Amino acid sequence: MSRPSLIPSSLPALRPPAISLASTERRLGARLFRATRGGALSLIAAVAMGLGLSTVASGAEPVADAASTPGWPSRPLRILVGFGPGSTPDLVARIVAEPLARSLGQPVVVENHAGASGNIAAALVAKATDQHTIGMLINGNMTIAKMLNPATAYEPQKDLQPLSLVCVAPMVLAVPATSAATSGASFLAAAKAAGNRWSYGSPGVGTLGHLGMEVFKARTGLAPVHVPYPGNPQVITGMVGGQIDLALLPPGLAQTQVDSGKLRAIGITAGRRSPLVPDMPTLAEAGLPALSLEIWTAAAAPSSLPAPIAQRLSRLIAEIVRTPDVGQKLFRQGYQAAGSTAEALGQRVQADTALLGEIIRTQHIVQE
Repeated sequence: MSRPSLIPSSLPALRPPAISLASTERRLGARLFRATRGGALSLIAAVAMGLGLSTVASGAEPVADAASTPGWPSRPLRILVGFGPGSTPDLVARIVAEPLARSLGQPVVVENHAGASGNIAAALVAKATDQHTIGMLINGNMTIAKMLNPATAYEPQKDLQPLSLVCVAPMVLAVPATSAATSGASFLAAAKAAGNRWSYGSPGVGTLGHLGMEVFKARTGLAPVHVPYPGNPQVITGMVGGQIDLALLPPGLAQTQVDSGKLRAIGITAGRRSPLVPDMPTLAEAGLPALSLEIWTAAAAPSSLPAPIAQRLSRLIAEIVRTPDVGQKLFRQGYQAAGSTAEALGQRVQADTALLGEIIRTQHIVQE
């Protein structure tokens, strides 16, 4: 684990949220946000006092929320991320951490524990007992991690509790610009004619690009062969170079390649059009079987975290994510802000677990 580093904050005040949980008393005087990549929390306080760093105003936390958890938080809150600095979950965590620190009146520490597709960090969250540790996790960490790899050190539905869905993005079904597929109908015709001569790429076995395409194959009866790559940039290179015929891509990457004339978008994996790619139809609009399966990042806590603390964090994170400032920051990262209740996130977890779990079982998919 890398040595903690302090990020000095010159933080703007939060703009009033679009949907406020309360508009009465506000707490002031929260401590300055610090984000680190390590775990030496005492160093944060020591250095902050030594440098004489100033405080910033707290966010708009209802007094009732704070009253429900007397004495908490008593120290910095940790947000664990399962990917390295600069990754999307890392950036999302840091976007949320700044206003969350102001609301709680304590520093918020972002720690990176990369590896195992994010499951190392998720396992640390699941086993945390300090009541000051949460995670910023992706789909698989909260749904099918144990199904893909029985050696995974935690049970997602048993050991984690949902707090709030932070952001979402659909996947884009894309083909090379030179493909005969120009619409849903021509895509189906070309794919059925090609049979298993067509291939699709993904950023690896067990990724959403892989599992989502297997669901799509099951619903369409198509038979393209899976070709795993180290990451989505290599998937795009393979498509542009003619080595593979289709893929499910994140919207930002897909839009860039569509705009450059290298790829063509057939549709997105969502129930409605996305503001991230408003000109792209849903798969259903394109005349293909509907598929609602989005990339998402969410806040989760250990199942052992007391309900009053979990409820307070859930409300705060949801309200923070709904602010225009945070929404714009997430949009620039290629995501649509969500800010859900814990219950709504739990329903999404159950739905994705059922959908992807069936494919994992029927196709005998195992992640090494």
